[in-house]
Amino acid sequence: MRATRIWRIGLTGGIGSGKSTIASMFAERGAAIIDADAISRSLTAPGGRAIGAIRQQFGEAMIGADGAMDRQAMRARVFSDPQARHQLEAIIHPLVGQITQEQSQAALQAGRRCLVHDVPLLVESGLRWRRQVDRILVVDCDTDTQRQRVVARSALAPEEVDRIIAQQATRVQRLACADLVIFNQGLDLQALRQQVNEAARHFGL
Repeated sequence: MRATRIWRIGLTGGIGSGKSTIASMFAERGAAIIDADAISRSLTAPGGRAIGAIRQQFGEAMIGADGAMDRQAMRARVFSDPQARHQLEAIIHPLVGQITQEQSQAALQAGRRCLVHDVPLLVESGLRWRRQVDRILVVDCDTDTQRQRVVARSALAPEEVDRIIAQQATRVQRLACADLVIFNQGLDLQALRQQVNEAARHFGL
């Protein structure tokens, strides 16, 4: 493998799969992590690039007193109205793409040779992300494990977690898109790190 090879990896997995932990392990090995969820949250934070368009599209009811998007209100809106989901995505996705490009260029200029794009809804986006990455790495676990992890770390009820899982691609759909899979279930951190290290060697890390 040539040292100059640049790898762009799409890292994805369902909610509660442990994707963020795995991303941090890749970062420890020198990968640049470009977190689509973090970018999206920054867009809807106070002063975020998407706030003006969200206010114009959905009205003040979707903007909290702090000037950020009211995530709970918007979540309820898009769950009940598919058209609202499309309208929100039409605002968010182009801006995520713009900032992703900015961060990718900054990482390359800093000498990074492996860019890990942490994208929760990579599979759901169809070819949009598939065309931008060299390999897709899927973090997999069963649905019961997802639910238990999310309930343990958040204030969400199991029923709400199940609704989120139902909105995401199925395990079968994610695995069908995978070039590499990390099965993150029943592992301690040492065993998980070993799997990450094995995957990372594919990308010169």
